[in-house]
Amino acid sequence: MDWRDIPSLAALRAFEAAARLGNFSQAARELNVTHAAIAQHVRGIETALGTSLLVRAGRGMALTDAGRQLASALGDGFGLITQGVRQVAADTANRPIAISVTPSFAENWLMPRLAGFWAAYPGEQISISPSTDLVDLRRDGFDMAIRYGTGDWPGVEATQLVAADYTVVAAPSLLAGRAAKTIADVQDLPWIFEAVHREARKWVTEMGMDMACCQMNEVATLSMLLSAVRAGGGVSVVSSALVADDIASGKLIAVMRDHHEGLGYYIAHLPDGLSARAKLFKTWLLAQTG
Repeated sequence: MDWRDIPSLAALRAFEAAARLGNFSQAARELNVTHAAIAQHVRGIETALGTSLLVRAGRGMALTDAGRQLASALGDGFGLITQGVRQVAADTANRPIAISVTPSFAENWLMPRLAGFWAAYPGEQISISPSTDLVDLRRDGFDMAIRYGTGDWPGVEATQLVAADYTVVAAPSLLAGRAAKTIADVQDLPWIFEAVHREARKWVTEMGMDMACCQMNEVATLSMLLSAVRAGGGVSVVSSALVADDIASGKLIAVMRDHHEGLGYYIAHLPDGLSARAKLFKTWLLAQTG
């Protein structure tokens, strides 16, 4: 459609209101503009089309034949626009709350707790997309994302959900009763790291570990790493938020922890606000860390 061939949408709205209400003043009140603005818009359309659309009839206005034809077409058109907008709004209001979350956080923190949300709010649907990819919340249709970092991301409002740290963990079977409190105490044991993310390796090096002397294995994902560590396959470094339940149950032992200010998992969403349902879910998420 070439919009240059027709009057502006604002002008057409002004004419449609004036034609429907039969009065410039009432049209001005409905559209929250001045009487003069309505009159100017109508005169502009008449000039562009080369014909009269409205004529004075007593204290009101009467439509010409051309005016009736245009008013009818605009009424149908604006009706379809209104119907379409309302349908999209209704679909949006009823669709599941859409969340992008890293796979490891979804598996180890969110999913074990999500049954509590469904029990508290039966029928409320949550669509969870596990991914480490950078997402565009508006373009990709997400209400929010949960990501690891310091929360200083441009264009979004970020609220810390869980504070993170570097926690050295191992299965009791691997430690075999040794009283381990530092990296040096477990440096001789096999270690497991993710192949892609290098932060854990950088941190243990900064803590004095000699990587050249370490028996080291790599796996592709954090989920694979955690499975191996839980099975006693090696020592590793993870965020305590992901293994809190394992530590509490005794499945894993936290050898040591190092907290970095501001580091954590954050709820990120667009700054122009959340829907009431998305706000409800965000409030519930934050309550899980209390």
